[in-house]
Amino acid sequence: MSKKDKNRVNVVYSTNPNFNYEHNEDEDAVTLEPAKQNLKIYLDRLGGGKLLTRISGFIGTEADLNDLAKILKQKCGVGGNAKDGEILIQGDNRDKILDILLKANYKAKKAGG
Repeated sequence: MSKKDKNRVNVVYSTNPNFNYEHNEDEDAVTLEPAKQNLKIYLDRLGGGKLLTRISGFIGTEADLNDLAKILKQKCGVGGNAKDGEILIQGDNRDKILDILLKANYKAKKAGG
């Protein structure tokens, strides 16, 4: 299956030889500048009582999301990843991440309980 066929919408298979598949048009996602981002920092618990800091609300490309996640992981000295438009950082690093984001001119705040 070619890359073009991976973006098919609504139809898996058709017996009509003249059928044209609908395709998702990949729109170029534009990353908002840091001052216009509205990031929220949450503290979650994983199974086993482990803590996880989650940053949501990022609007932009996956590459820019991964770059921001890499910077946060390096500055906190912990692991984590970026997926589904969210950044997940191991441990309770909300205060440190908030300081890093505010110094980088991001609009960020703590959220949740």
